[in-house]
Amino acid sequence: MKISTRGRYGIRLLIDLAEHSGEDHVSLASIAARKVISIRYLEQVAVILRRAGFIRSVKGASGGYTLARRSEDILIGDVLRVLEGDMLVVDPPLPNVKETKLQRCIRITVFDRLNERIASIIDHKTLASMVGTVDPDESYMYFI
Repeated sequence: MKISTRGRYGIRLLIDLAEHSGEDHVSLASIAARKVISIRYLEQVAVILRRAGFIRSVKGASGGYTLARRSEDILIGDVLRVLEGDMLVVDPPLPNVKETKLQRCIRITVFDRLNERIASIIDHKTLASMVGTVDPDESYMYFI
């Protein structure tokens, strides 16, 4: 499983909106500039997120986007599933296809466990918990 740019940019868009939740509306141009993302691609992602009910838009000269829900109520897993589809490592077996013992063993001991671990992480992480997190490689360290 690999999360595409759509999923990564969608999460970054929502984090930016959460970080600027004190503002009335945030333009996609300002988000694109802050996050160094193509505005055209960001527009496509914003349409999907708006239709899914994560963000709302305001049209006009001073328009932009804002979160449609509280950041505490938005799960990262829900966002990724809207943008990426299911988050399974492999598809579940089809109902009319018989698995061999080896296939069943691999599915149960490896793939099902991976799916459970992924779900346990993304379904317990809220957008609010992502706001203000810093990449240690990009942060400054001061020595006195």
